[in-house]
Amino acid sequence: MKPVGLLSMFVLSGCVTLGPDISQGQEALHHVVLCWLKEPGNIEHRERIMEVTRSFREIPGVLDARAGQVIASDRSIVDDSFDVGILIVVPDGRRLKEYLEHSIHQKAKTEILLPLVSKILVYDFQE
Repeated sequence: MKPVGLLSMFVLSGCVTLGPDISQGQEALHHVVLCWLKEPGNIEHRERIMEVTRSFREIPGVLDARAGQVIASDRSIVDDSFDVGILIVVPDGRRLKEYLEHSIHQKAKTEILLPLVSKILVYDFQE
């Protein structure tokens, strides 16, 4: 695994304006979650995770919530071994804690993520 390349990808993607709070100069915390499915490549399971990720936008303090499938790469610096990547953007550590404890997140974790995912890796960074 090459976290430097992955981190660079997300740092560069942070240049895009995600919402009114960010565009007004507020720093944001990026919560990056990489998921390896118990059944690698299972399209239905990947779609379920991507769909539940959209529901995280309903959690107070979440500025953005996105998910997508891995992009295959032959570049040695790119880790393409995971199945689904999730990006949650919140304004600060307090809001991240609230997001993690929120009932919508807890239900998704219990009912979808844990049953479908064999491994999760998380990176958090602040702009």
